[in-house]
Amino acid sequence: MIDFNNVSKRYANGYEALKHISLTVNKGEMVFITGHSGAGKSTLLRLIAGIENASHGAVTVNGQNVGALRESALAVLRRNIGLVFQDHKLLFDRNVFENIALPLYIGDYTPSEVGKRVRAALDKVGLLGREKHNPVMLSGGEQQRLCIARAIVNRPSILIADEPTGNLDTEYATQIVDLFKSFNQVGVTTLISTHDAAMIEKLRPRTLHLDHGVLVP
Repeated sequence: MIDFNNVSKRYANGYEALKHISLTVNKGEMVFITGHSGAGKSTLLRLIAGIENASHGAVTVNGQNVGALRESALAVLRRNIGLVFQDHKLLFDRNVFENIALPLYIGDYTPSEVGKRVRAALDKVGLLGREKHNPVMLSGGEQQRLCIARAIVNRPSILIADEPTGNLDTEYATQIVDLFKSFNQVGVTTLISTHDAAMIEKLRPRTLHLDHGVLVP
């Protein structure tokens, strides 16, 4: 479960990205976060992942106050959270297999287990057989699927995606939507920030709307 209790986020320059946010996301839910550019969608997702800390209030994930965790405990929590951000953060000096395996290298996995998990993730996103390709050889939609494979290789209980279809054409966007739906159907709590009206119409999830950092009823 994810819980925000009167959470605000103010940056050093004085900009307040989120203002007094209170919400709960239950285990296994799919939730879309909508709002204009700069509304606070990305900030909210980053607070869940512990990439940033709240200035006020508490963010609780799986019963743990994210802002109060030490770095070692935060690292353990993040293994249960898959992240897909707009800037793919792919390593173009490594192949597809190595990009997906990155989150596993910090875990206690044997090379055999790493291989099994990577191939399973590739199979789920339809990229099996592309292990040795460089990411630059993939289309935009395939690069996004590569990012999703990396996000799920640890088999997380929570999947977070920031505008995952933002730069994709309709065909690739539809494929990405179907992937997120399939993960949610097997119990993965899924949070997606989006401007994509077609995605919302297709999935009809619970939707939270932000307006200048405020959660609008």
